[in-house]
Amino acid sequence: MVQHDGRYEEKLLKAPNGLAVLFLNILLMIVTVGGMVWGGFLVGGESKGLVAWGVVLLVICILYWCLPCWLIFAGVKVLKPNEALVLTLFGKYIGTLKGEGIFFVNPFCSAVNPAAESAFAAAAEEAAETAARGGKTTTGKLGTSVQRGKRLSLKTMTLNNDKQKINDLLGNPIIIGIAVIWRIEDTAKAVFAVDNYREFLSIQCDAALRNTVRLYPYDVSESGDEKSLRGSAQEIAAVLAEEIQKRVDCAGLRIEEARITTLAYAPEIAAAMLQRQQASAVIDARKMIVEGAVGMVEMALGQLSEKEVCELDDERRAQMVSNLMVVLCANKEAQPIVNSGSIY
Repeated sequence: MVQHDGRYEEKLLKAPNGLAVLFLNILLMIVTVGGMVWGGFLVGGESKGLVAWGVVLLVICILYWCLPCWLIFAGVKVLKPNEALVLTLFGKYIGTLKGEGIFFVNPFCSAVNPAAESAFAAAAEEAAETAARGGKTTTGKLGTSVQRGKRLSLKTMTLNNDKQKINDLLGNPIIIGIAVIWRIEDTAKAVFAVDNYREFLSIQCDAALRNTVRLYPYDVSESGDEKSLRGSAQEIAAVLAEEIQKRVDCAGLRIEEARITTLAYAPEIAAAMLQRQQASAVIDARKMIVEGAVGMVEMALGQLSEKEVCELDDERRAQMVSNLMVVLCANKEAQPIVNSGSIY
């Protein structure tokens, strides 16, 4: 174990094969049963010299059955893949047990997992409230959950916090939610550096999300190069994952990925922002229509002059341009009026 400034670092514990110890203990229990039977025969025998040996044999076998055999069973630990046990001996951290299989450790060691203890407390409180309302609950299931909870899961897990209402760079309130993929990298830091690594991660994710969202607007115009929450979701997610990682390094956690799952304007401004988006879309569409109409008018006048179809003075040219722009930019189809006389 290495300790710097009161922070623990993970130390792998090398434990012997628990299966061999388990079989040896069962064999000794069988032998001690035979010893107690044989000691009883010696005590009840006629030979006085063997009575003392019988008493000693009975005492040894009974003492083994009273305490040592059960302590050996308590020292046998079974781990599944991607599980770990953080073990302490009389309050001192002695190492972390990793790897699948059966192991034997000091029977007086105790596993530590603050997250499981808090989960058990919450489950017990919920069960008490359910019982007070006339519901049914079982204490046995709660006890089983605590026993399993002493093991730390090293699997990749997902944290999905509640949605938050945050103001973006422009001060607009938005509703945003994220999903964080994480795992435990250093078991000693996760257990001893913070009170509850799950709650710590959840709070730090909320704080990092709030600080990151305030740096970017919800949306920007198409011509702008500025990053936005809606248009640069992957870049914002990478920044967010880096921000969360800096905050949870002290707890021995590794952030694999962070993704934005929900992004919308808050209900109080959603209608106004929808009108703003609609107006922006109409302006962009009109701009494109006008640019196309100007190009078409320019092309028409150029071809008329090039092919010498007719000679147009400035007044006629201006009138033609006006008519073409009205026809090309109108929302409805233009109704042509045929002039059979002179235009003057």
